[in-house]
Amino acid sequence: MFETLGFEDTTARAVSVLFALGVGVLFGGLAQLTRFCFRRAVVGEDRRQAAGVWAMALAVAVLGTQAAVALGWINFGEHRLIAADLPIAAVILGGLMFGAGMVLTRGCVSRLMVLTGSGNLRALVVIVTFAIVAHATLKGVLAPLRVWIGSATVPMGDYASLAALAGGPLVVAALIALAAVAAALKSGNRALPLLGGALIGALVPLAWVGTGYVLFDEFDPITMESLSFTSPSAETLFYTLASSAVPAGFGTGLVGGVLIGALAAALLSGSFQWQSFESPRQTGRYLSGAVLMGVGGVLAGGCTVGAGLAGIPTLSLAAVLALVSIASGGLLTNAWLNAAASGSGAQRATPSVQPAE
Repeated sequence: MFETLGFEDTTARAVSVLFALGVGVLFGGLAQLTRFCFRRAVVGEDRRQAAGVWAMALAVAVLGTQAAVALGWINFGEHRLIAADLPIAAVILGGLMFGAGMVLTRGCVSRLMVLTGSGNLRALVVIVTFAIVAHATLKGVLAPLRVWIGSATVPMGDYASLAALAGGPLVVAALIALAAVAAALKSGNRALPLLGGALIGALVPLAWVGTGYVLFDEFDPITMESLSFTSPSAETLFYTLASSAVPAGFGTGLVGGVLIGALAAALLSGSFQWQSFESPRQTGRYLSGAVLMGVGGVLAGGCTVGAGLAGIPTLSLAAVLALVSIASGGLLTNAWLNAAASGSGAQRATPSVQPAE
């Protein structure tokens, strides 16, 4: 369709960067205002409300994406998330690692990127470390490990997609959306946060259709992409370091847009605040979490947004397994941290033990 839009002096790839920038600004602003975060939905003190916003976003993302498929605008038949051979070890292990990392850093990657825009220097350090490790896992020294773990596969055939289930893709999508909406309505949220979640969810099919249909150019094709932060973070890092040799892509525009959108929303709402690490121990915890998320995000096929919010609407079984594994990793790590904290508190309360400094 791109050739019919009248662009003569630019390419689909160049336009996709501007398109991603706009999508990123919207996501960054909305995520800042709604405090959109999967970690909060799993282990946060207000997890019921956070899960409601996340569920509303998922419902809209699923319905919008599958409506676009039904209209023939996009097709996930050849997408990596629908591969016939499911890399089960990589998805499960990667998801558990990512879930552990997001609890250690107190935020999934999308949330940390939004926090970076609002002045949180801890989040900035995590994002940079995450991007370095993700790139090393994709194409660097950790790539052989990724390939070895990914070699353990289970042949799924047509059942790599939930569309193969009884009723077909529209029925499956409707059931997922109905369950998500029901959870959102029971979350105790007011209408405004749920509306914000719905708008975030609408960005998922917007990006799929924009890159896979509107900007499709058979003479110079670009990758069909949606919201995601694992590969885009690595791409943005590489572009920042070598922009004269590496052109910007959709991911670069998306990351830049999220930072701009989050910054604008934080400034307008008066919530911008510089924050940094409080102790060396906290720094080590956050860096450890960043490494786990960097490796885990690549192995699992994406983060909570890439494999979850944008992946599940493709009806990919791998995406569902990845999100379940991420949630499990988060819950297990949170339970371990709570147990460790309780044990430390009991030791400090025991007279025979020397108090901590």
